Amino acid sequence: MIKISDLTVFLNKTLDLPTYSEDVSNNGLQIEGNEEINRILFAVDACQEVFDIAVEKDCDFIFVHHGLSWGGGLKRWTGINANRFRTLFANGISLYAAHLPLDAHAVYGNNAILADMIDLQNRQPFFEYDGVNIGFTGKLIEPSSLGKIASGLGDILEVEPLLRGNDEEIITRCAIVSGGGGVDSVFAAAAAECELLITGEMEHIMHHVARELGISIIALGHYASETTGVLAMQKLISETFDVETLFAEVPTGL
Repeated sequence: MIKISDLTVFLNKTLDLPTYSEDVSNNGLQIEGNEEINRILFAVDACQEVFDIAVEKDCDFIFVHHGLSWGGGLKRWTGINANRFRTLFANGISLYAAHLPLDAHAVYGNNAILADMIDLQNRQPFFEYDGVNIGFTGKLIEPSSLGKIASGLGDILEVEPLLRGNDEEIITRCAIVSGGGGVDSVFAAAAAECELLITGEMEHIMHHVARELGISIIALGHYASETTGVLAMQKLISETFDVETLFAEVPTGL
């Protein structure tokens, strides 16, 4: 059992929240529930399904990548918003969100873990978003084919990656940005002299740009590419505090 104040201070410090003051997400504790925490649920998205799992599993605290509070906040506390908040408040469940802080973290971040999965070396910051770099570029220990890299990531994340490029192309330098970097991430990968962009979403507009710039793409799915940091934070918390942790697998298929 731990106190919500102790956990929140630890998370705020570990994820360096003040650095991300320009993030559209209101990072940190968004809903305050019970003072004592016995069980923590980790998930990618704040949604009713995750909240229902928290109730079912008797969790006091939820850590997510995509929270409920963005920018100026909610305009109406009705409909699905009312249902979501009712579930949390009625059960004393706290909600903590880490958006860009979890994308950018050099050890526990979504992109850092993806880079670990392919043993990316000589990492450099990549892809500025809201004033901070959230991804990495680097060099593979040994050149590898596009198909082999995609297969390895797919096996680890248990997904079927979407590819743009020749399976047999030999890759030396990669750029990584989880979630949805969009067409700007393709231009950024080319500017960084990378042959491959590993990302979450593959948008229509990215196809021709990537082809004309000679950039291959592995799209893992927005959800799958951002389970990585959440799971890393679950491991860290379970090793740091005497508290039970669970992960809510609620995939979107996107």
